[in-house]
Amino acid sequence: MKIGSKKAAARIVEVSDNTRLIVTTTALSIASALASVAFLLLTGLVFRLTFQRFASYSKPLFAAASFITIMATSLTAGLLLAKVSPGAAGSGIPQFKAAYWKDLGYLNLKPVIVKFVAGVLSIGGGTSLGREGPTVFMGGGLASWLAGLFGVPKQKRRAPALVGASAGLSAAFNTPLAAIAFVLEEILGDFNARSIGKVVLSSVIGAFVVYAILGRQPSFSMPSVEAVSFWHYLLAPAVALVASLLGVVFQRAALALRSHAKGQKLIPRWLLPSTGAAVTWLIGITCFFLTGKLGVFGLGYQDLSDVLHGQFAWQVAGILVIAKLAVTIASYSSGGCGGIFSPLLFIGGLSGFFLGGLARYWLPLNASDLIVLSAVGMSCCLGTVVRAPLSSLLIVFEMTHQFALIPGLLIGMLISIAVSKLAGPHNFYDALLIQDGHELHKVHPPTDLYSWKSLRVDVLANPKPVAILNLNEGTLRTALASYPFRCFPVVTDGRIKGMLLRDEIEDALREKRLPRMKEMPRCKRGSTVKEVQINFINSPQDAMAVMEEEKLVGILTLHDLLRAQEAIAE
Repeated sequence: MKIGSKKAAARIVEVSDNTRLIVTTTALSIASALASVAFLLLTGLVFRLTFQRFASYSKPLFAAASFITIMATSLTAGLLLAKVSPGAAGSGIPQFKAAYWKDLGYLNLKPVIVKFVAGVLSIGGGTSLGREGPTVFMGGGLASWLAGLFGVPKQKRRAPALVGASAGLSAAFNTPLAAIAFVLEEILGDFNARSIGKVVLSSVIGAFVVYAILGRQPSFSMPSVEAVSFWHYLLAPAVALVASLLGVVFQRAALALRSHAKGQKLIPRWLLPSTGAAVTWLIGITCFFLTGKLGVFGLGYQDLSDVLHGQFAWQVAGILVIAKLAVTIASYSSGGCGGIFSPLLFIGGLSGFFLGGLARYWLPLNASDLIVLSAVGMSCCLGTVVRAPLSSLLIVFEMTHQFALIPGLLIGMLISIAVSKLAGPHNFYDALLIQDGHELHKVHPPTDLYSWKSLRVDVLANPKPVAILNLNEGTLRTALASYPFRCFPVVTDGRIKGMLLRDEIEDALREKRLPRMKEMPRCKRGSTVKEVQINFINSPQDAMAVMEEEKLVGILTLHDLLRAQEAIAE
């Protein structure tokens, strides 16, 4: 009788835990999706009240009104990003990845709020950036914060953050399948992740929320694609190649200009987004005066929809491709608040339409062929930069709801995978993290405690340690400015002399003295987690040098150890 009671009680507890998990996931998903829809509606509202209204004015009045709007919104966003929350700049996906892998999913609420306000101002105010990346950050950050209100500790926020990110992205694009694929492909890098159930549930809920508020319409409406000719398959590889190369140009140029902007000291940080806005305005009004199109400003979705409906001159599409590429590079590299999805979809879509229109002089392409070629360009340009080919294909498919696009998208996906290597060893988001001094070391630890304790420490350690080679003021300041690490090993003549803590370096520079080094514990490369745990207990320091003979091959911190250990329970 007692045994039966215990089993019944255990089943009740198990059901209760599962129910609590479903209810929590649902609540977090709804909150994140609502934030995503609010962001979508507000950015659209601001753009309609400004640029779309200004387009009916005379040309001089349009130029003046658009300049005041884009500069005022960019200046306000720049002040918010520089003075209130610098972590809210950019698209938000690199910051979300860093929070997921390095801080166990913990995100503060302040950058989420700043990202929302600055994003509405920047994107709605005409800057050539997208809203999907910020939505991932805001959805994940909001869910992480709400999970804290539900009693989830900081070291267990990975699952809530993923739930919020997938629900937010699903609602932003109205694409639940693409949201699932993107989270698994780009954020986790693992389609067998244990969080897949939560990701699927949250993406479905995000789709239901946007359906309930905005309806089931796709992001881009287009005529039915039915009478596709064989000829477009001959041109699809060329479109995929050109769109992918445009993605390569974007990534290389944006990273180079962003690095220059971070290193220069002439323009203050709060003013930098306004420089990108000024470039956008100058190129944007030039294109508007020449073509009557607003696509250079903001998301550009109206012009992209017109392209998919065939209501566009292919020559105009070629002009806007070059203009949009230039202003997006300027907008992102200058530190604005917004993502890259929408501009890259615009660039790729219009490049496919341009090439299709040009090829009509030699090939009997019909209207449906041009739509497919535009979709191929959209998928390839985005896929080359983010290097999430399946997600890029699904995003375009779900945004258009056209099955006839699939063969062409698959051809383009293969080419974009090959071409993406020309952009560098990393995708755009990881390259941004490395540029900011973050080297993500993704660890998927064993699921049982014995295997965990037997794991070699070099699997968990940072394999690219940043060492200080001398104590000169310039070297110390460069280390602080370039890397976010809390401690640095000091290496002279190839040997470790000790380590410097970040706070000590800052104090020494302020007091104009040499910093005081601390002894740095060491362990062998082949040491196990069990052995290192004992060393940490016996050491006053929370960082350890991983050595191979006398050579430094990694840095292991107590935070690395605890972060990976917590991941076992996820």
